[in-house]
Parts: sequence; structure tokens; C-alpha cells
Amino acid sequence: MNIAYQVLGEGPIDIVYIPGWVSNLDMMWTETRLATFLTKLSSFSRLILFDKRGTGLSDRMNKYSTLEERMDDIRAVMDAVGSESAALFGHSEGGSVSMLFAATYPERTIALVTFGVFAKRKYSKDYPWAPTDAKRQLSYKMVEDKWADGDMQGLKSLVPSLADDDIFMDWFASYLRSGASPGAALELLRLNTDVDIIGILSSIRVPTLLLHRTGDIDVHVDEAKFIAERISNSKFVELQGDDHLFWAGNSYSILAEIEEFITGVRPNKVFDRVLSTILFTDIVRSTEHLSKSGDKKWMNILEKHNALVREELRRFNGKEIKNTGDGFLATFDGPSRAVRCAQAIRDGIKKLGIEITVGIHTGECEIFDAGD
Repeated sequence: MNIAYQVLGEGPIDIVYIPGWVSNLDMMWTETRLATFLTKLSSFSRLILFDKRGTGLSDRMNKYSTLEERMDDIRAVMDAVGSESAALFGHSEGGSVSMLFAATYPERTIALVTFGVFAKRKYSKDYPWAPTDAKRQLSYKMVEDKWADGDMQGLKSLVPSLADDDIFMDWFASYLRSGASPGAALELLRLNTDVDIIGILSSIRVPTLLLHRTGDIDVHVDEAKFIAERISNSKFVELQGDDHLFWAGNSYSILAEIEEFITGVRPNKVFDRVLSTILFTDIVRSTEHLSKSGDKKWMNILEKHNALVREELRRFNGKEIKNTGDGFLATFDGPSRAVRCAQAIRDGIKKLGIEITVGIHTGECEIFDAGD
């Protein structure tokens, strides 16, 4: 059995990232947000990444792995890179495996960090947040019917902040497909239904940090609170936002919490300085238009305006930062694309009977990940 793994960074502490449902090491680095998150994580650690058996770049199997076999994967990778002990960072299902590993092998677990974690995946009166059988069947059917073409609307609920970003959603669907075949993805999803680690939570004795977003639809925030109450001396941090993916939304807060928990030092809030082109648009006399048109007609115009701007941003590879209500703030990796995008937006907007002003600036920017 060959398990694909990767090591980056030279920090004093090993961190093993344990992904959820499926993953692909190569594809991780093709998404800027995820690549940035992992790179920052490796800046204060030796970061160890891997694809669990049956997924990504690792060997496929006839029979898919149990949680115990997934623990074997973690130990095998740690042994291969000479890691006697490490902090575990588990996401979603990977968090469940991480907790089981920490309880079973405390001598090899320096600390435990989870994000969007669950303890059980079958609904019961004492664990009412898990999906009902009916909801599980809908998930199974989505994978069966839509895995090949990537048209899985349920994916948008995992990352609401990027649900309208076609480029990201296309990448996300491709990432999942590269992580497992349709049959494998479905079987892994079914196996998740059998996860129930409630009984081992009280056995976890290592320092534990549980991170969870308030509006996570896939895994309810109360699940993390339930888990935290059963792990002695654990720290629970509730974060604002709806995304189940840790690298979407305000990922700076997550990185800051992890770094402080692992190293004892909270990082500077500034991520980096980069050369970037900023585009800002604003509808001319928007208040006057609203007064003349009325709410309903103006809202219809705004919807068409927003759709047009987002389509041009997508076409010219711009990144939407903020919708101001009557305008947009976006960034580009170069001024020529920003200028061509602005021209396309200006020409398209004229058909709606309105005009816009556009500002473009190229310069060095400080990157934050804390809202705007």
C-alpha cells in the first residue's frame, strides 16, 4: 500500500494535516487560498500532508478504509518522515480520525486541532445535529448522479462565501473528482455514516483546540461544543462565517488561533505585501435612479448590473473583494486585465440605462484576511 505524502517547512514542530472526505496533493496547490493557508502553516512548523488510502495520489483499494486503517496511514506517514510526535490538524471527517488517533496514541500526539469536526454521522435523540436518513440519501444520490459533471448544488452549501465564484466552484468540483472516482466517493460517504467516536472523547488527554464557524451548514456548531464539553481542558473557539472549508472566508483568524495554540505566540495580522491592481466601480447617481425608478425596478437593474460585473470579473480573472451595494471592489494580477475588464463593464452597463465611474490603481498592497 503506497500512501502519497509531502513535507514542507522546517519549523521546530511537526504538524500533520488530516483532510476530510477526499483530497489530492497536487490539486491542493492549484487553489490560491488553500495554497496560501498551507504555506503559512508551514512557516512555523514542518507541515506533513498526505492523501489517505483510496484517494488522491495514494493507492486505490478493493475495500475502503475504516477509521482504524486511517490511523495506520497517519502512523505510516509519520514513520516515513521521521516524526516521532506531531500536532494533528484534522478537518471534518479528518478531525474525527485525529481525535481517535490522539486518544489511541497520546505519546505521538503533541496537540490536537480540529476544524468543522463531528463525532457522529447518524441522527439520534442524543445527537440531533447529524443528518437524518432522508438527508443522507439525498447526498448519496447527488454523488451518484452529478459526480462526473461536477454539477453538485450541495457543494455550494459547504462554501457560501464563494458559491457565486464560478472559477472556485469549478476548481472545487475538479478537486473532489481528482480525489476519488464516483464509486469510491460514494463508498467513503457511506462509511462516514458509521462514524461514532463519542465514547472515546473523554479519553483524549492531549491539548486540544476545536475551531468551528457559527453558520457551518454541513456540521452544526453545537456539534463542536458537544465535543469540547467531553474533552478535558479543551479550548473551543467559535468563528464568524458560514464556510465549512477552513481556507475560505476569514482564514486569517483560523491560522492565528492555530499558530498561537501550537507556538504560544499570536502572529502579526498582516499576511504579506504584494503588487496588485485594484478596480473600483460605482454607479453614477444611484440614489437619484432609485428615487425615479422605485424599489422593484431599481432592484431588477441592480441584479442585472451585479450579474454583468461578476461575469466580466470571471472572464478577466478578477477577484471580487466586496460588493458595496452600487459598485464593486476587485483585484487583478495585472493592470491590462483590469483595464480591459473595466471597458467591458462600462460598455455592458450602458445597455441598462445607467453609467458607472471606474477607478484603477496598481501598487503594493498589504494582504489581510479579516473581512474586507
